[in-house]
Amino acid sequence: MDWGKQNRLSQLIKPDGRCYFLPIDHGYFQGPTHCLEKPQKTIEPLAPYADALFVTRGVLRSCIRPADSLPIILRVSGCTSVIGEDLANEALTTSIEEIIRLNAAAVGISVFIGSKYEHQTLNNLATLVNECEKYGIPVMAVTAVGKELEKRDARYLALCCRICAELGASVVKTYWCEDFHKVTEGCPVPVVIAGGPKCETELEVFEFVYDGLQKGAIGVNLGRNVWQAKNPVGVMKGLRAVIHENATPKEALQVFKG
Repeated sequence: MDWGKQNRLSQLIKPDGRCYFLPIDHGYFQGPTHCLEKPQKTIEPLAPYADALFVTRGVLRSCIRPADSLPIILRVSGCTSVIGEDLANEALTTSIEEIIRLNAAAVGISVFIGSKYEHQTLNNLATLVNECEKYGIPVMAVTAVGKELEKRDARYLALCCRICAELGASVVKTYWCEDFHKVTEGCPVPVVIAGGPKCETELEVFEFVYDGLQKGAIGVNLGRNVWQAKNPVGVMKGLRAVIHENATPKEALQVFKG
């Protein structure tokens, strides 16, 4: 791995080998979703507890100060909406020149394995890796499932993650599931946990994150379970304790309450 790529990854993955990416890219297909109506207002109190932000170029330019920003993972796939025919019908939205111009530490792209657009989105990933490797920019593949939540089992997610790694992704973002070790053990690159649907309690969030870390994940990429919570900063503090301080879910809950 060349120096530039190692340097960018070291901005995202901390010396303890763990990471917390805060995704605020949901507007690219959901529009002004609840609690992201004003992205800057959402980001500012949470940023001190994150290791990197996952955002689109539009939000990056309009809502994030360049002088003191966290490392940026730039969302570079899209062109679908929540009211469209199929969320999987994505394309690349951002050129390599734009990625470099915005000084992204990494880029993120969704793939929809098992969908009608499987080939298209996997080809998007391969094309992006080819371009980004020229400049030492890591690619995070996101194993999206669209509206088909029932597909989130270990066998399916292990297949998705392995294919993303085989095509050259440096990091894979995927959903937590039962038998999560089967997902991480079959993926030769680091895995971060996606948030998925909003949980009922904070303890439930801490529990699935803790389990995922014990079973091989290096961190998380959680959005809705943080910024849609009643106490987002408290959830961030609790998650940071689990990720970087090896806190148990019950210990994280005490951090949250404190």
